[in-house]
Amino acid sequence: MDSVVEMIPNWDNVMFGFNQGTIAVLLGFIGLVFVARIVAMVLIPKIFSGICDKSPIAKLAIQGSSKALGTAMGAGVLWQCSLMLIEGESAVMPEFVAFWLPSIAQVVMLIAIIAWALRLTVAVQAVVEYWDDDEELDGAEQTLIGAVESVLRFCIVIFGSIFIADALNFDLTTMVAGLGITGLALALAAKDSIANVFGAVTVLLDRPFRVGDWVLLSGAEGEVISISLRTTLLRTGGDTVVTIPNANLTSKPIENFGKRRWRRYRPVISLDLDSDPDAIQNFTNGVGELIRNDENTMKEDSCYAKVSAISKDSIEISCNIYWDVEGGANERDARQSFLLNVARLAKENSIVFYEPRVRNQRTLD
Repeated sequence: MDSVVEMIPNWDNVMFGFNQGTIAVLLGFIGLVFVARIVAMVLIPKIFSGICDKSPIAKLAIQGSSKALGTAMGAGVLWQCSLMLIEGESAVMPEFVAFWLPSIAQVVMLIAIIAWALRLTVAVQAVVEYWDDDEELDGAEQTLIGAVESVLRFCIVIFGSIFIADALNFDLTTMVAGLGITGLALALAAKDSIANVFGAVTVLLDRPFRVGDWVLLSGAEGEVISISLRTTLLRTGGDTVVTIPNANLTSKPIENFGKRRWRRYRPVISLDLDSDPDAIQNFTNGVGELIRNDENTMKEDSCYAKVSAISKDSIEISCNIYWDVEGGANERDARQSFLLNVARLAKENSIVFYEPRVRNQRTLD
C-alpha cells in the first residue's frame, strides 16, 4: 500500500492533516466501494435467476437484499483497505481518522449484512413451498413459516448488535457483567415481553390453533392470520384485525372452531296446538327420514326428531343433527336445504306451524 501512495505526484504534500497520496488512495477506495455495490446488485439476481424464476417469494427476497449485500461488500473492501493503508508508513492522516475509519467501515458492513439477512428471512416461505408436495400451504405450514421468520429476525438482531458493539470497541466483558447486575431490573421491566415469547412457544409446541383456524381468544373471535413471537393477529367477522398478546394464550381458554369434527344443529319446530296427532306422528317420522337420508349426516344413532314438549300454546318437536360439513357456507346451505324440506313435508301432512298472533286471536274469539 505504501508503493501505491508514493506513486501519487507530490504525495508527501500535507492538506488538512492528509498527504496527497493518502487522499488519492482514499478516494480510490470510495470509488471501489460504489463499484463493488453496483456489481453485486447486477450479478446476484443473475446468479440466482433460476431460483427467482421458480419462486416469486425468492425473487422478492433476493432482489430486495442485493443492494444491502452490495453495500456490505463495498464497506468490507473499504474496511480491509483502510487497515492496510493505516498500517503503512507512507500514509499520513489525523489520528481520529486512523482510529475511526476502519471501525465505521466495519459497522456499515455489519449493518448492511444485518439488513441483508433480515430481508432474506422471507425466503423461508420459498423453502417451505419448494418442499411442499401439494403446492399449497396449509395452516400448520403458515404457522411454521411465521414462527421461523420471527426467531430468525430475533437472532439476527441480537448477534448483529453484539458484533456492532465489538466493532465500536465496546468492552463486551464489562457489558456482560453489567447485564448480570441489571438483569433482575431488566427481567422485571420486560416480564410482559418474556411472557409473550413463552406464549408463542406454547402455541408452537401445543398447537392449540394454527393460521387459518377460526378461534375465540380472550373474548375476540376471528380467523388467525399471523402468529409472531409477541402477538397473534385475528381477522374478525367485521374485517377488523385484533392484536392479542401471546401471554394471554397461556392463562385463558382457547376455543378453536377449526378443530370441530362435525357441526351440530338443534332446531326446535313449533306446531299449532290443534294439529292432528296422527299427522304430527307422520310429520315427525318424515323429518327423521330427512335427517337420516341427508348425505351430510353423521352419528346417525345420535340424530333424531321427536316431540319434546306440549305447552299451552304449541307442540314442540326437537331435532338433533350432526353434519359432516366444512366451513360456514356449507353449513348454511345444509340448514337451508333441511328447513325447506321440512316446510314441504309439513305442507304434505297439512301441518300448521305455531303462530303466536293466530293463537292469541283464537283466544280472544
